Amino acid sequence: MAEVRLLDKNESRVGPRHQDDALLLARRFPRLLVAAREVSLSVMHGVHGRRRAGHGETFWQFRPFVAGEALNRIDWRRSARDDRYYVREREWEAAHTVMIWIDRSASMRFASKLALQPKIDRALVLGLAAADLLIRGGERVGLLGLTRALAVRNIVERFGEVLLADEQAEGFAPAELPPNESLTRNTQVVLIGDFLSDAGEIATMIESVSARGARGHLVMIADPVEETFPFSGHIEFIDSDSPARLRVGRAETFRDDYILRLGAHRDRIDAATRSRGWTRMLHRTDRPASEALLALRMQLEGNLEMGS
Repeated sequence: MAEVRLLDKNESRVGPRHQDDALLLARRFPRLLVAAREVSLSVMHGVHGRRRAGHGETFWQFRPFVAGEALNRIDWRRSARDDRYYVREREWEAAHTVMIWIDRSASMRFASKLALQPKIDRALVLGLAAADLLIRGGERVGLLGLTRALAVRNIVERFGEVLLADEQAEGFAPAELPPNESLTRNTQVVLIGDFLSDAGEIATMIESVSARGARGHLVMIADPVEETFPFSGHIEFIDSDSPARLRVGRAETFRDDYILRLGAHRDRIDAATRSRGWTRMLHRTDRPASEALLALRMQLEGNLEMGS
């Protein structure tokens, strides 16, 4: 199902991705990182952290040595820089792995006058905020296809650097769907995008990612215009991913058919997610990002507890 774009005398044309898109996104990145932190903190209330010290391979933090502990737990290199003794704690070995993918394809650049921000900005804020929330809860988080799962406190900044470098790489061409990587049973994946590509391809991707037992969550980002089709009169629609255009004389006559086709498209995606025990939620860009993050947190917590 192709996404269409409105073009009339009061709105600028939104067509294929331009060469300066990466530069424009780079300029917005600092405030997007701040927004992600703010959204994460706003949802943090009531979250019960899972992180605890234990046997594991990944460094978590240094903490002061407590009298009565075994001396071989002291990190002498760190202690030499201070007048106290420190213990190197490692991450609790029961931490789960969550991989996040954020759609950065051309269709995500769209924003109508009804939206609070473009779909790409909202997806980035949600993805980074979810990573921050998960890290605070003691989980390992990675960017699907870009990084391994990490357990670091500055996850928002780390992921921001990776995404920005990827955007600015020569020949960068973001895909509409995540890579068909088969993830292990104890892994969860969070996929954030508009999912307006072919429903059959989306179903194939879900099958591939979950082939080894991974569970997933689709966060479908939609502009309010894409949901309601509030167009009337003479309108030109432009496909964001191709040169295709459609001029119509009475756009309002297409509304019912458009809504039916959009519903059928999502029904096919829902069938694919249900068959694998995945979840799917819809988030509109005229609503606060915290709403979507709170709902996603509840879905993730339920699955993480099931997998413990």
